[in-house]
Amino acid sequence: MSKIIASAAIRGAHRIVGRAEEKWKEAMDRRGPHEPVGFPNTAYYLPVIYGITGMKVEKLGDMEPVLHRCKSLLPPMVREKICLPYLAPALDAGMATFFAEEIIEAIRYIEDPNFYTKQEDPTDDNIWLGAADDIILRKRGIEFVDGTAPGFAAILGAAPNPEIAKSIAQELQEKNLYVFMHAEHDGKRFSEQLIEAGVQIGWPTRLVSFGPDITSAVFAAGFAIRVSFSFGGVGPGEFRKHLVYNKDRTFAFAMPLGYVTDEWYANALGCVNFGFPTIADTPIPEVLPTGICTYEHVVSGVPHDQIVAKAVEVRGLKVTVAEVPVPVAYGAAFEGERVRGEDIYLECGGGRTPMVEWTTSKRMEEVDDGKIEVVGPEITDVQPGSQLPLAIAVEVAGREMQEDYEPILERQIHHLINYAQGAMHIGQRDIAWLRVSKGAVEKGFRLSHIGSILHAKLHQDFGRIFDKLQVRIYTTEDKVREIVEKARGVYAARDVRIEGMTDESVETYYSCTLCQSFAPGHCCMVSPERTGLCGSYNWMDCKASYEINPTGPNQPVEKGQCIDPKFGQWKGVNEFIYKATRQKIDHYNFYSIVYDPMTTCGCCECIAAILPMCNGVMTVNREYTGDTPCGMPFTTLAGTIGGGLSTPGFVGHSKYGICQRKFIIGDGGIKRMVWMPKTLKEEIAQRLKDRSEEIGIPNFPDMIADETIGTTEEEILPWLQEKKHPALEMEPILG
Repeated sequence: MSKIIASAAIRGAHRIVGRAEEKWKEAMDRRGPHEPVGFPNTAYYLPVIYGITGMKVEKLGDMEPVLHRCKSLLPPMVREKICLPYLAPALDAGMATFFAEEIIEAIRYIEDPNFYTKQEDPTDDNIWLGAADDIILRKRGIEFVDGTAPGFAAILGAAPNPEIAKSIAQELQEKNLYVFMHAEHDGKRFSEQLIEAGVQIGWPTRLVSFGPDITSAVFAAGFAIRVSFSFGGVGPGEFRKHLVYNKDRTFAFAMPLGYVTDEWYANALGCVNFGFPTIADTPIPEVLPTGICTYEHVVSGVPHDQIVAKAVEVRGLKVTVAEVPVPVAYGAAFEGERVRGEDIYLECGGGRTPMVEWTTSKRMEEVDDGKIEVVGPEITDVQPGSQLPLAIAVEVAGREMQEDYEPILERQIHHLINYAQGAMHIGQRDIAWLRVSKGAVEKGFRLSHIGSILHAKLHQDFGRIFDKLQVRIYTTEDKVREIVEKARGVYAARDVRIEGMTDESVETYYSCTLCQSFAPGHCCMVSPERTGLCGSYNWMDCKASYEINPTGPNQPVEKGQCIDPKFGQWKGVNEFIYKATRQKIDHYNFYSIVYDPMTTCGCCECIAAILPMCNGVMTVNREYTGDTPCGMPFTTLAGTIGGGLSTPGFVGHSKYGICQRKFIIGDGGIKRMVWMPKTLKEEIAQRLKDRSEEIGIPNFPDMIADETIGTTEEEILPWLQEKKHPALEMEPILG
């Protein structure tokens, strides 16, 4: 361990802890010990402190014992003639730094509540986003689970100029990494440089401007801890499990750009605790031997055109980036980019013009692999700001191709187009919407490149199930409307088919273990009448996934002997989940929230909970941040039952699953639903209406309370009684 690094980190830690104590004393004098503190809409209190020590910080007074812990962790300053012999004291200083920074940032939230935007995007007058709330964590967390985002880079300081900053950021984006930005160097900040270079920043583009000061670096550490809480099921105070989990599963690194201050060194040593190495552009002392990190701990003096590649190498990241023949940058990090206002060159769909996307199977002789045809005006044939109708017809052929695979391929069109920098795609089927930016057109992007993207990526990801693929792109209104009518007929047939399937009609279900990369004890089981709780996979999707990748996360599971038809339990399923969860779970029920419900990970779209007083259940989606009648918001519910637990009285599920016929049917089904957020009710309105008519209660949606009626059982019960909600007449749910 370098004496220079150790002494600098310890000096920096002493300063930050001293600053935290001073801030705390000032806040105590002004507000008193009972002032609530925390990061808005986040579970786990102050997450690094809670995860590592188990100490809950809910009020200003709760910070005092944490400050005592910080001081106990701080080693004495390194003296000139005495070399610090061990890495451990410096790592303790790094951890004390994170504790102190959480205290500083939590106090900032109460002293200056508008300092951070508290949302996904910067505003016109504020680019600092602050701690990610739990909606963002869970929305983005699925990307860490499915490998879309292999890790993150925590950048401190600034590049020599905006163009170098843009180049580094784009290379990190192309490798699908998140970029967390903090601190300043020589009066400049990396996030401000990106804005100057015309780059969109914010969570949607994975360029996250956490804060302007070095203390905001703790938001990156907190994000990592909350990942292990939410997806790994690690508990408070289980510091070793949190740190090992992040070393093995959250691939992150620090990238200081510019002069490394003592405070930066302290944060870098904090990162080493997590197994996150530091890769610097300045010639600071190096720590090359392995130990805590997978490979080297600190590597320095790396040129800017090599620093991303070196960081990926040192962290041990395995990044697979496909070469896509388009003239713009391409990668998942660009999926959240927005094309707005004066930057729009071409717009299609979105209610402005007809637009449709359709994948269909053809005979082998009808498909010329790689053929891309634009029928009608190209981008170069119209003026900036123009609108065109658009039909994207993907035609595939192959010996292994089946009709069931068509919607799987079709569903990929959305994100594959979105991965192109300067292309914004929203929606699917005949309600799609495309915008292409002026910047993309200037670089040479054309409508034909949509075909190039789909040909390259669908072959790469799904080539096992087809042999040939061609793309026809239509931009004349008569032809687009013709394709729309054909496609709508196919959509309707598909929907009828999946809706008509039942759990009894098949002998095979499918597992989904995607989330096991983050929640090792969880195993989702998908049947025709129970979609995956993340909302991303139905039975047909899993069947196709297995055909495409026989060794992947979706494996066929023979149901075997039926053990309990009411609650939904089968011998073959039990045997599979026992092995898949490493003997942690030996059974669960598909159709019950009361008796041994299915396990839940951190990726669920909704969580249902029993309301005993109302003799029913409520559900809440992750986008809803308010209070609920069970006494817990979504964030607390997810933190309580996530990580692969089977928790009687609670169960995770998809939005789509609410209206599936088997939804908690063992406990009475959808008739038990007494409360859900208004926005969720509106989102599933048509499906809820159809299901209500099917159960013979056409006005059932009007009987379901929402937050406008109340957010406690006491508030909603009289309303339910007035509406004569069927749950009130059913047998006791906890009978």
